[in-house]
Amino acid sequence: MNYLHSQDTKALFKAILQLKTEAECKKFFRDLLTEAEIKEFTNRWKVVLMLNKKIDYLEITKETGMSSTTIARISKWLNKGMGGYKLMLKRIA
Repeated sequence: MNYLHSQDTKALFKAILQLKTEAECKKFFRDLLTEAEIKEFTNRWKVVLMLNKKIDYLEITKETGMSSTTIARISKWLNKGMGGYKLMLKRIA
């Protein structure tokens, strides 16, 4: 996980922390990411929200098109990751 501590990554995180509105987020992330990458991130977050509601994998797969392998990986990060998903779930609650 050394990449999380690189100066380049820190510079990216610092830039993200400067965003103040949803409009600013839309502009920044659309310039930073491709449309496909934004859709992928959106789907991953949707999986987190669905897992948090205890929705089963089959329904999540049908709703998002994500593979069960990807859903299992997201579930692992939700339950045994660095706590980022849980932090955001708590903040939006």
